[in-house]
Amino acid sequence: MALPNCPKCNSEYTYEDGNMLVCPECAHEWNPQEEAVEEERVWIDANGNILSDGDTVTVIKDLKVKGSSNPVKMGTRVKNIKLVEGDHDIDCKIDGFGAMQLKSEFVKKL
Repeated sequence: MALPNCPKCNSEYTYEDGNMLVCPECAHEWNPQEEAVEEERVWIDANGNILSDGDTVTVIKDLKVKGSSNPVKMGTRVKNIKLVEGDHDIDCKIDGFGAMQLKSEFVKKL
């Protein structure tokens, strides 16, 4: 029986250790019985709607902007958002402020 290649480094030199498979090149261990389920991140707005790249959203409260005396006002429309990993999970451009990052919990999808 041929053993599968390592899912991390694709090495063909995997071996069995009990019920686990081990890669000698990268030291990755995994159970071949468990299905490799990759969870895809889902971004959700303040109302529970799923966001996607290119959506248009509205800011739901005034947001202070570091380094500026003016806040981003409630009701500001933000077009063509880009979703990213991290604490501030929306990259966008806002008229009058330029490029910035927002948290998805402070926007609602249009």
